[in-house]
Amino acid sequence: MTTHADPQPPSACSVQWDDAAMPAWGTASYARFWVCLEQNGPWGHSAITQSHLDPEIGRALERACADHGGRMLLIRRPGPHADEPHEGAHRVLIAGCLDRDPWLLTGEVDDPAQLLGLPWELLLEDDPDAATEHLPELEETRDPAMLICTNGKRDVCCAVRGRPIALGLAQTHPGLVWECSHTGGHRFSPTGIALPSGQTYARLTPELAEVALAAERRHEVPTELATPVHDRGRSCFRAPLQVAESFVRQQISESVLTALSATGAAASDGSWECDVTHTDGRTWSVRVTGEEGRELKASCAKTAVPSNVWRALLVD
Repeated sequence: MTTHADPQPPSACSVQWDDAAMPAWGTASYARFWVCLEQNGPWGHSAITQSHLDPEIGRALERACADHGGRMLLIRRPGPHADEPHEGAHRVLIAGCLDRDPWLLTGEVDDPAQLLGLPWELLLEDDPDAATEHLPELEETRDPAMLICTNGKRDVCCAVRGRPIALGLAQTHPGLVWECSHTGGHRFSPTGIALPSGQTYARLTPELAEVALAAERRHEVPTELATPVHDRGRSCFRAPLQVAESFVRQQISESVLTALSATGAAASDGSWECDVTHTDGRTWSVRVTGEEGRELKASCAKTAVPSNVWRALLVD
């Protein structure tokens, strides 16, 4: 499974996880919607409160997103980032209704505090116009977006491995590619989130990043990325449901993004009994279990600890 290129040090967390052939299923950050705010300049370990963005505004936005089941990220255009205050308007991306018919809004705000007026509950619904009525600076777009984590102060793997992917992809798809703050899972760097779907990918290469962005435009998960090596899951599902959906997707070679939905609950033994349903009426019962794996570093700055590995099994 090794995907890294020299001279990446063998002690880097993502290299350890590559070399151990660890699956990525079920590792997408849980988010039923995404709010992405352009903030230029450097980012600290906790980028939303450690950047040139007013930390009080950052905390308020992050808390509002979390309280309603979503996630907030900072974004910036790939390239050099001078340590200077943000000048001009801030680009905004908002992806909603991820579990049914994902949509994406884009636009600019002069003041990030304007986002505090978003109708948070409506970001879960299928009508993007309800959000634009509250924030007319935004409009729906049919163009996809690719977010590549480059938050090096959080983990060096994201900087070393993520930034070249973001920069190269941006050169061929200007305006559609963004560096983003911490998304979780730097051990799978280079990582990316495709919007509006929230489909999350691991171990991207320049070629696979191109494939992922093109597939997002078609509302698909490409076959070459629908594997335990690269498919971290859809963010609208909790981790065990991500695993069940990804498992069935690979089993039946399903590319249509929203063709599958997943529900389930934890059993008394800690496993999850999940049901995956296809839009054509087919259903699958999947048992998802978590197992202790070999000791690895979850982050470059941490010591090695037993890893967690998700396993999926079809149930008759």
